[in-house]
Amino acid sequence: MENLSPALPSLPSLEPGWVWLTGAGPGDPGLLTLLALRGLGQADVIVYDALVGPEILNLARPGAVLEYAGKRGGKPSAKQPDISRRLVQLARDGKRVLRLKGGDPFVFGRGGEEALTLVEAGVPFRVVPGISAGIGGLAYAGIPLTHRDVNSAVAFVTGHDTNGIVPDSVDWNALARGAPVLVLYMALKHIATIAERLRAAGRRGDEPVAVVSRATTAGQRVLETTLDACAAAVADSGIEPPALVVVGEVVRLRAALDWLGALDGRALVPDPLQRRGRSEAG
Repeated sequence: MENLSPALPSLPSLEPGWVWLTGAGPGDPGLLTLLALRGLGQADVIVYDALVGPEILNLARPGAVLEYAGKRGGKPSAKQPDISRRLVQLARDGKRVLRLKGGDPFVFGRGGEEALTLVEAGVPFRVVPGISAGIGGLAYAGIPLTHRDVNSAVAFVTGHDTNGIVPDSVDWNALARGAPVLVLYMALKHIATIAERLRAAGRRGDEPVAVVSRATTAGQRVLETTLDACAAAVADSGIEPPALVVVGEVVRLRAALDWLGALDGRALVPDPLQRRGRSEAG
């Protein structure tokens, strides 16, 4: 952090009685923002989620209290109202509070719910955006969200609702028609059902699908499959959450853009979409 010291004085400070709702990014500590690093270095209490790894928590200032408030599907976890009330209590006790969430706090991170509780309680807060896993995680997998030869729209969708089931509030027919690329968060458990709904809505069975597990970390795994085969492929591979599922032709670009794979010797393909030959022929 010493090399960053010239920039840090110009950044805001985490003051007593304040809460910073902060995104920790998808996992790689190098993807933290300067403000997130500032908060880690000043917080009295860090209330962190399950997706925040020890490499990031190790950047906390000596003496900071670390409070786990992780929520993992199917496992005992803190209830959201209790977490929100705890943030209020800590702030009212005069603590400098860093609420640290994986990814971005406002992208399927319940940061909005916590912020509303702070507003109701009159607790001052700052939102520190983070790199969402749906952006940073796919970049580490070599999958661009947009590519002008493939798509000009992308949709981010949650794979389950508050009851842990596939959300009925999502218009899967409209989604399948309107977004060439779909990025699904927390969808692994229900991937078979989601694939069925997308196929019923007209998506091709051979459409490329990628599952990215533990994105940007040393344990990152990427499974490439198709919409028809994805449920069986996930079951056979043993790939586990946290994971993202991306559906769309941009997955084909991984053959050219898997930069992490190239570091391990993978030969990259210059034209995975095979558009060059077609344009020359035309």
